[in-house]
Amino acid sequence: METVTSYPYEVRIIENAFITMRDGARLAARIWLPEGAEDSPLPAIMEYIPYRKRDLTRGRDATNHTYMAGHGYVCVRVDMRGSGDSDGTVVDEYTQQEQEDAVDAIAWIAKQPWCDGNVGMMGISWGGFNSLQVAAKQPPELKAIISVCSSDDLYADNMHYMGGCLLGDNLSEATVMFAFNSLPPDPEIVGDRWRDMWLERLKGSGLWLDSWLSHQRRSEYWSKSSLCEHYDAIQCPVFAVGGWADGFTNTVFRLLEHLDVPRIGLIGPWGHKYPHQGIPGPAIGFLQETLRWWDYWLKGKDTGIMDEPMLRAWLQDYVPPDNAYEDRPGRWIGEEQWPSPNIEQRRYPLGPHRIGQEGENDTPLDDQADEISLTVSSPLSVGQSAGKWCSYAATPDLPGDQREEDGGSLVFRGPILDEPLEIAGRPELEFELSADKPQAMVAVRLSDVAPDGKSTRITYGLLNLSHRDSDAHPEPLEPGRRYRVRVPLNGIAHHFRAGHQLRVSVSTSYWPLAWAPPEPVELTIYPARSALHLPVRPTRAEDAKLRPFGEPEEAPTVETTRLEPSEHNWLLHRDLARKQSTMEVVNDQGGFRLDEIGTEIRRSTREWYSYVDDDFTSVRGETYTERGFKRDDWDIEVITRTVLTCTRTDFEVHAELDAYEDGYRIYSENWERTIPRDHM
Repeated sequence: METVTSYPYEVRIIENAFITMRDGARLAARIWLPEGAEDSPLPAIMEYIPYRKRDLTRGRDATNHTYMAGHGYVCVRVDMRGSGDSDGTVVDEYTQQEQEDAVDAIAWIAKQPWCDGNVGMMGISWGGFNSLQVAAKQPPELKAIISVCSSDDLYADNMHYMGGCLLGDNLSEATVMFAFNSLPPDPEIVGDRWRDMWLERLKGSGLWLDSWLSHQRRSEYWSKSSLCEHYDAIQCPVFAVGGWADGFTNTVFRLLEHLDVPRIGLIGPWGHKYPHQGIPGPAIGFLQETLRWWDYWLKGKDTGIMDEPMLRAWLQDYVPPDNAYEDRPGRWIGEEQWPSPNIEQRRYPLGPHRIGQEGENDTPLDDQADEISLTVSSPLSVGQSAGKWCSYAATPDLPGDQREEDGGSLVFRGPILDEPLEIAGRPELEFELSADKPQAMVAVRLSDVAPDGKSTRITYGLLNLSHRDSDAHPEPLEPGRRYRVRVPLNGIAHHFRAGHQLRVSVSTSYWPLAWAPPEPVELTIYPARSALHLPVRPTRAEDAKLRPFGEPEEAPTVETTRLEPSEHNWLLHRDLARKQSTMEVVNDQGGFRLDEIGTEIRRSTREWYSYVDDDFTSVRGETYTERGFKRDDWDIEVITRTVLTCTRTDFEVHAELDAYEDGYRIYSENWERTIPRDHM
């Protein structure tokens, strides 16, 4: 990473400005102002998220917004209503109130003397989501957006549910927001009313896990802010970005396919990171790419960015299974349109424990072949090497060697490849199966097996079998009845080397990445009526001619002083006497001081995911967070704890919130919730 300190424009930072909403509430903003913008107005770029501009995103904001402002863009980082130094409370994600506030903020920005009336919006994760959602509101001043690591489908392709299965990240993300929503504004920004604002948040933000668990099927709750319900609402250009190690890569494919506006897509090997900070690498000069995008759409300069392929993607090569590698070998590929005519969907039939050749079983099946069946009933240990649904690559959260997982799975092995095979898109597994219980799930993994036997997971998919026909209207299985189902796997671009093998693994549990069914299930699979579908892409000479990306650049980050060490790890504890296994996730950022504002910060999150033997009702998730801010005249701490357990019929939630000022507890609340399992 190259730190850039010299720019075409000098930059002045306005620490805080308040933007008044239509109902009188005020949102707090930090502004990076290029020199001379008051006399010669420039386009503006807004980032709009709930993660505290004053302190917790101060470092990242400095590296991104200073860089863009130094190249001629006014950058405005806005705290959402109820977060940071803004008024009000935030009661859920992606609400209509949030989107209306953004429309008001964009209108305010466009009217300022330093703005020429053209506004862009960008962000990663939450900021990527609401860039899409706000664009769908069609504010006239919004001319283009960049959406990184986001989703257009809040139900089916988000961190709550996948294939109708409840994700472990649902609890993890609820924990993140439980902690953020409980933090006060900074007294140096809002003055003496900070304590009243804090108490309003503590009392009013609520327990989001309750809401998310109370909507276990597709409904208006999810669809009202899902762009996939109305792609035609987007009327401005879109730059969609993802990473193969992230949880949101499928969005890029769908946006390129369904939007009818100028659009480009970029998918690298990264986790949940901006591409110039991307891990696993290689990171790229993403901020330079954003300038090419903004210069084209906000300043009318022909940078050539729209003359390049619609999609640029990193074609990954094999890497030995390691849950914390720094770089992923591979090369960049390009596609002029998506879906691409260069990609052929090939069908590989399954046989008993094997993946057949394309074209096999094209003749009608005889009765004997049709009745061949295989069974699988997986232990809860399958999933311990799954990694995190949404990897940040900041801890060892990538998938490990799949061989141990395969011991509890039904495995289909392909032949040793005589020549390389490359895929780009979304693989899919087609099954005919039956189950011995009315409620079941299936997890499908596609792996690259090296000659030494090591197995690297390439992609995977989940399906709650009660959602086989509909996420909105799930139906239980009839035990013993045969069903045809299709399990789409997450999008990927991968190069299988000659001498390697493809392996498909099927399991009936995938804990803790996905919540377990109510009881153990035995699936019967009929391989003669099952197949693997692969998006095969031939090697193209045009890929070698792609314009190379620049080296990563960013502005200097803020100065900090380390006060306590950080710790990041995943630990697996096995109590053989009690037959209990626990996955412990440690994300302790320690203590540090932001020297620029003199604020000391303490951040720590720990998560535990456990089960006992083969008791599917023993699965348990627990999270614990600590957040603290301290200066000479200000000392606060917030502690949260959430426990999610289940019976065969219900989810049980226990949550605790305690807030302290100067060491004294000033607020405490406990929640107890019982939420019926809805075909889950």
